[in-house]
Amino acid sequence: MDTAPSPTATAPADRRRRRVAIAAALASAVEWYDYFVFGIAAALVLGDLFFPADNPSAGVLAAFATFAVGFLARPIGGVIAGQLGDKRGRKPMLVLALTLMGFATLGIGLLPTYETIGIAAPVLLVLFRVLQGVAVGAQWGGAMLMATEYAPEGRRGLYGSLVQLGVPIGVVSANTVFLVAGAVSSDATFASWGWRVPFLVGFLVLGLAWYIHARVEETPDFKAAERALAEREKGERRSPLGEILRHHLGTVLLAGGSFAVNTATFYIVITGVLDYATRELDMERSAVLMVSLCVSLTQLVLIPWAASLSDRVGRLRVYALGALGLLVWAVPMFLLIDTASLLWLAVGTFVASCFLSIMYGPQAALFAELFTAEMRYTGASLGYQISAVVGGGLAPFFMVLLLEATGTSMSVAGYIMVLAVIALVSIKVLAGRAAASGEN
Repeated sequence: MDTAPSPTATAPADRRRRRVAIAAALASAVEWYDYFVFGIAAALVLGDLFFPADNPSAGVLAAFATFAVGFLARPIGGVIAGQLGDKRGRKPMLVLALTLMGFATLGIGLLPTYETIGIAAPVLLVLFRVLQGVAVGAQWGGAMLMATEYAPEGRRGLYGSLVQLGVPIGVVSANTVFLVAGAVSSDATFASWGWRVPFLVGFLVLGLAWYIHARVEETPDFKAAERALAEREKGERRSPLGEILRHHLGTVLLAGGSFAVNTATFYIVITGVLDYATRELDMERSAVLMVSLCVSLTQLVLIPWAASLSDRVGRLRVYALGALGLLVWAVPMFLLIDTASLLWLAVGTFVASCFLSIMYGPQAALFAELFTAEMRYTGASLGYQISAVVGGGLAPFFMVLLLEATGTSMSVAGYIMVLAVIALVSIKVLAGRAAASGEN
């Protein structure tokens, strides 16, 4: 007698889908908020407080180097959580990532400065930033798979984009808290303790971790993969990371190469440009933060639109359009920024944000579909975190170096264009593989 449950019985209820999707989106939002407050603080105050130097650029470089350390740690989080997430489940790793992020962010908010404890201050700052990097590296795969593996047929792109919305929500929230902290305090007060408030608020992420632990179920895809693994002989089971490195490393590298331009441009826009506009172009800090906030709000509409479009016309077509747009727009964006006009700064970064959203919307579903459920957490996380290291983590640091070395923002535009070409080549190879295997 066939005792297998019917598709109707095993399909998640609509209410459960919505609960999981909202929880995954909130997890992404609060995690990215905690991560982004460091980038904003690095551009505004951390250089002076933790890396004092006679040359202001040196302090900023040191702060951005610490910012980049978090990205170098992200693949570690992706590998550890990927291994365990493909074996033990998506939910436990997401809860662990949120908990780790909460304590690391609180640690930064309470950390004494260089003036108080000397060299221990930057050392501890780097340590907490590493923990943030491990946490966000573990989080993305868990939140993305919670959403996409619960998605109804034909809507994986849209459901995956709910997690991607965590990035603009995190940026908006981080900028808003910094704007409020700056508005209610003088420059001296902000440098003394006002900058700590955004980090202390980030500790609330622990409440969401508890909710997901108590109220959210494991994904159907993982349960099915777990049953399939249980049917195999114990000696035949292999490490998801080992499988990826032996048989799918090329796919991981192509995924990372396709997305590095997005992460690099994004962090240049939200942190590099903030430093450049305030330090080099003498623009007002609060005004530039407000532009960043408003531009990020537009992504709340554009990301799900692009993801929904990818459900209809194909992931790679939409994805490639965004990469091509970043290639074409890199030079005009910096020509507009260099006018030191708030209006043209807004226009330049808004158009760039549109192309970033067009890529970012379908990216979660695209990366999930590159791998089977048994190795999806590991493979998708590695591809994403490699792009984060190559692109995002080093981008603000490279931007300061390029500006110091060349004296022109066109060198930064050139950096974006090189990464865009790499992305387009990677996308073309992925499209060729998809065509060969009969996929769209």
